[in-house]
Amino acid sequence: MVSDGSWVVRVQAAKLLGSMHQVSPHFLEQTLDKKLMSDLRRKRTAHERAKELYTSGEFSSGRRWADDAPKEKVDTSGVNLIDSGACGAFVHGLEDEMYEVRIAAVEALCSLAQSSPSFAEKCLDFLVDMFNDEIEEVRLQSIHDSSRDIREALHELLCFTNVSTKECIQLALLELLKNLSKYPTDRNSVWKCLKFLGARHPTLVLPIVPELLSTHPYFDTPEPDMDDPAYIAVLVLVFNAAQSCPTMPALFSDHTFRHYAYLRDSLSHLVPHLRLPGRKQTSTSTLDSSSVSSGSLESAQIFLRDSLVRVSTLQNLETPGAQDLLEFTIRDLQRLGELQTELAGSADFCATYLRCQLLLTKALQERLWSMAVPLCLKQNAKVSAAAKQILDETYKLEFLYSGLETQHIATIHNVRMQAKALELILSARSQRGVDHVLGDCEKFLQEVESFQRLFLTELPHFQDSFVEKLLELMPRLTASKPLDLVKILQSTLRQSRCIQLTLPERIHRASATIIEPTGESDNPLRFTSGLVVALDIDATLEHVQDPQTSVKVQVLYPDGQSHLIHPKPGDFRMPGPERVRLITQVYLSHSAWTEACQVEVRLLLAYSSSNSKHPSISKASWSESMDGFPSSESSIEGTIHLSKPVRVFIMPKPARR
Repeated sequence: MVSDGSWVVRVQAAKLLGSMHQVSPHFLEQTLDKKLMSDLRRKRTAHERAKELYTSGEFSSGRRWADDAPKEKVDTSGVNLIDSGACGAFVHGLEDEMYEVRIAAVEALCSLAQSSPSFAEKCLDFLVDMFNDEIEEVRLQSIHDSSRDIREALHELLCFTNVSTKECIQLALLELLKNLSKYPTDRNSVWKCLKFLGARHPTLVLPIVPELLSTHPYFDTPEPDMDDPAYIAVLVLVFNAAQSCPTMPALFSDHTFRHYAYLRDSLSHLVPHLRLPGRKQTSTSTLDSSSVSSGSLESAQIFLRDSLVRVSTLQNLETPGAQDLLEFTIRDLQRLGELQTELAGSADFCATYLRCQLLLTKALQERLWSMAVPLCLKQNAKVSAAAKQILDETYKLEFLYSGLETQHIATIHNVRMQAKALELILSARSQRGVDHVLGDCEKFLQEVESFQRLFLTELPHFQDSFVEKLLELMPRLTASKPLDLVKILQSTLRQSRCIQLTLPERIHRASATIIEPTGESDNPLRFTSGLVVALDIDATLEHVQDPQTSVKVQVLYPDGQSHLIHPKPGDFRMPGPERVRLITQVYLSHSAWTEACQVEVRLLLAYSSSNSKHPSISKASWSESMDGFPSSESSIEGTIHLSKPVRVFIMPKPARR
C-alpha cells in the first residue's frame, strides 16, 4: 500500500505502519532495506546478470533441451509475503514525491523507533537525511520527538524559562496546545508547564487576555466547553498570571468567574487563590500559602518538639486526662503536617507512633482484664482489633517512611513486640488447651532473642521499657510453662512505660498519586468476557525506596476478587530525585456482567523482613545477585496502601455465538 497510486492511500499506509508496535525488530529493520523486488523475488542488477552469463562459458545455442529455462522454480507456497512486502516500505515513504507522505513516514518512523533500540539506531541516518528536505514542514517533523520522557523534560524546562515578548508567550502556548491535541495523555504535564509560565510572565499575559478568552467589549461570546483540555490549559495560564496582576480580573466575563470557581475546587494544585473584587471567596482554605509558610517553619519545629516533650512527661497513660492529651496531640500533629509540607513526614510519623501508644493503653485498661473470660467476649474482640491495628501501624512506620535512624526502628520493633504479646495473651485467654499456645510462645521468645541480637547497641535507650523487662526475665520465661509465661507477659505489659520518641530530623512519607485513569469517566470499558482489556496507568511516586520491587498494582473487582500486578522494571522512570514516574498497563478480565460496574485500582507497597531498613535484617550477601529481579509473592509478608483508589467502569460483554 505504500506504493499505491493514490497519495491519500500512501499517507494512511504510512500512519498504519507507525501504529504497529508489536512487530519484531527483524521485520522492522526490513522496512529500511533498499533491495529491489520484482515478482516477490529479489531483482538482480545488470552486472550480476552479465557476470552469471560470463561464468557459464557459452551462450545458449538452442540445441540443448531447456537450455534457457529458469534455474529455480518459484514455489508460491514457499514465498513469505511479509518478508518480501516489508522490504523498503519506509524507503518508499521517505522518498515519495508528495510531502504529506514523507511527513507521515517520518512520524511513523519516530513512533516505531521508541519500541526497538536497534531499529532506532538504524533509522537515525534516514531521519538525518530528512533534514535536507525541500519542504519546511518535513524538516520540522524530522526534528520533533515522539518520546514521552523527552516531551515531559521539555515541559519541565519551560517551567523555569523567561521570555521577553508577548509573541513568545503566544508561540509557546500554541505549541503546547498542539502537543496537547496530538498527545492527550500529556495534559497534566502541559497544564503544569502553563501554570509556571503564567506565574512568571503576568505582564506579558495581560495584553493577550481578551484574545485568549475570546472576549469582546461589546458583544457576548459563546461560553467555551469546560471539558476541553485546551480551554482548561488557557485558563490555567491566565489565572496564574492574574495572581500577580490585580487588574486582570476586570477583563474576565461572567462565565470565566464560574469556571474559576469550578477549577479552584477540581484543580486546586494548578489554580491559585485570587482576590476577586466584589466576589465571594470560593474556597474554604482561603489562607495564602505564602503567608502560612513564611517564617513559620521554625515555629512549627518548636511546636512539634514541645508536643513530644509534653507527652513524655505523662507518668500514667491510663488516666482520662492523659488519654485526652494524647488524642489532642495526635490531632494537632496531623493538622501540622497538612499546613507545613516540610514537616509532613515527621509530624505524621510522630502522630502514628502516639496513636499506637493510645491504642495500646486503651487495650490494657484494668476493667477489661479483671472480668472473667466468658463475660468479656465483646471486649476481647475490641482488644484483638486494637492489637491488629497496632501491628499494621508499626509496619507503616517502618516501611512507609524514609530517613529513619536505628533508634527509631528499634522503637518501632518494641511497640510491635507489645502488640504481639497482646495477641498471645488474647489467644491463651480465648482458647482452651496448652498445645496451641506452646508454639506461639516459642515463636515469641525467638523474636525477643532476635531483638536483642539486632538492636544490642540501642538497649541503653530502652530503660523501663517492655523489651528491657523481657530481657531481664528471659531465663525465667524460657523455663516457664506457657500459661505462666502468658501471666508474666500480661503483668509486664501493664508495668512497662512508653518510650520517649526522639524528634526525627529528615523523614519523608512515601506517597503515590494516580494521574490516569482519573475515575471521572462514566463511559465503561467494554470488552468480550474471557478476553482482556488494557488499562493505562500513569502515577507519580514520592520518596519510595526501591520501587521496582516494592510497588504493586491492585485491582479489586465488585465480586471481591483481588488481583496483584507486578509492573515491569522498565515501566519506572526517574524524572527527579526521590521522584519516580510509573507508566504501565494493567490487563483486566472477567466473566460476563449484566451491567457496568466499577473496579478499584490502587498502588500498594509490598514489604517483608528481608528488605527491612536495618542493615542487620537485610538480605544476606549470597542473595545480592538476585536484587535486580522482582520479588515473588511468597516473599511478600504484607502490603500497605500507597495511593487512594481510583474507580473505573468496565463492562464485560458475553461472547457472540
